[in-house]
Amino acid sequence: MIKVLVVDDSAIVRKIFTEELSKAPDIQVVASAQDPFVARDKILELKPDVITLDIEMPRMDGLTFLKKIMAHHPLPVIIVSSLTPKGSAMAMEALEDGAVEVLAKPGGSFSVGEMGAQLADKIRAASRARFLKRLPPPAKSASTAHLRGGALTQTTNKVIAIGSSTGGTEALTQILTQMPPGSPGIVIAQHMPANFTRTFAERLNGLCHIRVKEGENNDSVLPGTCLIAPGNFHMLLKRSGARYFVEVKTGPLVHHQRPAVDVLFNSAAKYAGGNAVGVILTGMGADGAAGIKAMKEAGAKTIAQDEESCVVFGMPKEAIKTGCIDKVLSLKKIPQGIMDMI
Repeated sequence: MIKVLVVDDSAIVRKIFTEELSKAPDIQVVASAQDPFVARDKILELKPDVITLDIEMPRMDGLTFLKKIMAHHPLPVIIVSSLTPKGSAMAMEALEDGAVEVLAKPGGSFSVGEMGAQLADKIRAASRARFLKRLPPPAKSASTAHLRGGALTQTTNKVIAIGSSTGGTEALTQILTQMPPGSPGIVIAQHMPANFTRTFAERLNGLCHIRVKEGENNDSVLPGTCLIAPGNFHMLLKRSGARYFVEVKTGPLVHHQRPAVDVLFNSAAKYAGGNAVGVILTGMGADGAAGIKAMKEAGAKTIAQDEESCVVFGMPKEAIKTGCIDKVLSLKKIPQGIMDMI
């Protein structure tokens, strides 16, 4: 049984979370707290496995409390934030400070039922999360010349498709900051709520040698560019003649997710085939396993992140089980692994 402490100054949010999580047979809300001072005592008394933490609270904000938790009593923390630009920026900071997941506050574009299913999945993932040494991203001025590769002008018809979930923001930062300016176009499905993906893309764009942006419908997939699927939308790779582009659309949740990795990977299998490289990173569940199998069967090269460098070794493990992974690599070796394959 996974013991959860809900920390939120909103009585309504505390009630919704408690009611929704009571439907999960493997999760128990052991207590709720309206502020970090009450939460601190509950942590010491009840020893929860996972904490959901509101980021904007009176008396002490969630970021300050998160830093104290990580310094004195490290626990898996899921940040609960509003969909405002300020809330999204603070959520990104929280992920850098050690939070393992981020969830939008109830009342957004998800129904309460969808939110409850996602919350339960995130709690399960957080309960299995490993605390890894967090590496600072390289400065933008750092050279990427150490990455071996052929003439990048010959790779304009290549596409790199990446899928990730819990721990993925850190993993993607480490990979994308190493990609050289002329690398093939990159498309990414990272499990993340609406608005947060835009903030994440903008942050990466300031760190990387390539251009990073949240994907929009009909955006071209070009060398030196990375498109991240917008939260609450699926993103598909399409092709018209020699031009790759993305389609962004709504649709049913897949593996309780939108965007889903399988949706992106299946489209890459169909439209890029042997011109694609598929990469499955840290995350809970099986999203991406069927898609990367389809990519491999269509002629693509495939990479899975190894267990030691994953925050949660779920998605890569399921992908490896398909027998369709060419290389299992540590996070730090994945950028070179991609370059070798293209």
